Amino acid sequence: MAAKSISKTLVWILMGLLILGLGGFGVTNLSGGVSSIGSVGDTKIDINDYARALQSEMDARQAATGEPMTLQQARQNGVTDAVLARMIATAALDDETARLGISIGDENLRRQILEIQGFQGINGTFDREAYAFALDRAGLSETQFEENMRTESARAILQGAVMAGITAPEGYIRPLMTYLAEQRDATWAILDRADLQTGLPDPTEEELKAYHQSHLPDFTTPTVKQITYAYLTPEMIIDSVEVDEQALRETYDERVEEYRQPERRLVERLVFADSDSASAALARIENGEIGFEALVEERGLSLADVDMGDVARDDLAAGSDAVFSAGVGDVVGPLDSDLGPALFRVNAILAAQETTFDEAEAELRDELASGRARRVIETRISGIDDLLAGGATLEDLGAETDMQTGTLDWHPGMSDGIAAYAAFRSAAEAVSDSDYPEVMDLDDGGIFALRLDKVIDPEIQPLDDVRPAVVAGWRQQATAEALKTQAEAQIEELRGGAGFDDLGLETQSASDLTRQGFQPGTPPGFIETLFGMDKDDVSVIEADGRIFVLRLDDIRAPDTDTPELEALQAGLREQAASGLSQDLFQILANNIRERAGLTIDQQAINAVHANFQ
Repeated sequence: MAAKSISKTLVWILMGLLILGLGGFGVTNLSGGVSSIGSVGDTKIDINDYARALQSEMDARQAATGEPMTLQQARQNGVTDAVLARMIATAALDDETARLGISIGDENLRRQILEIQGFQGINGTFDREAYAFALDRAGLSETQFEENMRTESARAILQGAVMAGITAPEGYIRPLMTYLAEQRDATWAILDRADLQTGLPDPTEEELKAYHQSHLPDFTTPTVKQITYAYLTPEMIIDSVEVDEQALRETYDERVEEYRQPERRLVERLVFADSDSASAALARIENGEIGFEALVEERGLSLADVDMGDVARDDLAAGSDAVFSAGVGDVVGPLDSDLGPALFRVNAILAAQETTFDEAEAELRDELASGRARRVIETRISGIDDLLAGGATLEDLGAETDMQTGTLDWHPGMSDGIAAYAAFRSAAEAVSDSDYPEVMDLDDGGIFALRLDKVIDPEIQPLDDVRPAVVAGWRQQATAEALKTQAEAQIEELRGGAGFDDLGLETQSASDLTRQGFQPGTPPGFIETLFGMDKDDVSVIEADGRIFVLRLDDIRAPDTDTPELEALQAGLREQAASGLSQDLFQILANNIRERAGLTIDQQAINAVHANFQ
């Protein structure tokens, strides 16, 4: 059984190798005069393998975020370094397997190739034409692929020998469980300006200056990038896009069900074990003994559990006539349903609706025109790229194309105008004065390009420019300090064992709080403060001119017998074991690299990166 499991694991590893090759389809072949970007011992790191791995990783990041990734962003986010480190670790293992003479043999290789689903025909057996086609798409010869499979399998054997059987020690898991799942109960009182028994004096100029100086980050402008941009969206050209009536009518016919809604009812359904039980329940309702809602609660259910939403006749099958003959508020039954005998309550009657073609035409025209406008923009991207490559400025694009130009002082947090697009914000965050404008996509089918004109460094705003904000901040701080002073005696009584009620304080409470939880209406440091306290401790938290007087009432260790915490504990063990395994794997790779020696050809790496510009 173990051998079979290992074999299937290797098959998936080998499929991953093929996918990696397919992921690099379209990357320029870099095998001209240089074949590798370096080596570990006698094992070279193929230049094309590195290019494919980098392209695959950038594609994966783009798919995860929904935003395009440039090489510059890949460098800034450590993607290029991570891919190179992975390639080096892989080469180290390959060099070690070659030194040890580990190999899977021809027969095992043949069996694994035959088991790969991507190489099988419709009858489930190996198809040589599918095999050849897949390798051709990946840019690999049969010899190259089979050699890669041998290498990958040998590497997996060595890696599995190092990483198998790793378990996380209980002494590591137990503190993690306590940290994540320990529960606490708390009571607190909130005191604000209305509770202050004395008034606040007006701040002096010296106090305002001191507050301003001690809160400089609050009164400092952000880093601003002055950006020029050109952009084009479907909405800008939608009026110039023609949509013929035939296309509109065809679309209407395809979606006719959306525009012709039959009569419907808002219905609740309460199912019973048999017809006698349902009839008895209906009799109780008709006699006024119980209402429908009370009957639902009596069964241990909520209205949400019995709500069917809006239904048409076809949705109710045998019971449709009775339900559709009933008035609003009527309860009918027992009627057959797919779950058994049931009572139905009608909550609303929704009349049949039909939207004619003439009524839907404007909506359909906008929808089809928008789609065609996106396709028009797609056809123009190449020409705009050519203009930029030929030295055209963004201002030239505004004059020679349908693109509109503009400028803005961008800083993190902006979300107005073109900054409402996530792709633009990401590009604005990453752009530097050495970047040339390039066409990038917007999520509505539009495109844009931008240029950094100037960076304005953060500046401290003078007191006179922000005086109202400084005064407001000072008043909040002074109010909180005055409330703390006023409540000192009460806080000491609480610490001595007095109750909140004894002191006339209105309280709130919560139980079963964890470090991962959130308590609405409390300041950001509430949970952190609570989990830094001992039982019966009392702490004071300041927030926005208020104080929170917080007492920790109880501490409970995690109940690891519950299904949720059992699953959490199992997940922590698996995660910790995986982390330990990866650490051991990295230690092995580092040791091999040190013994065998590592060389890197930076010029070859730069050549790969140049193809991503």
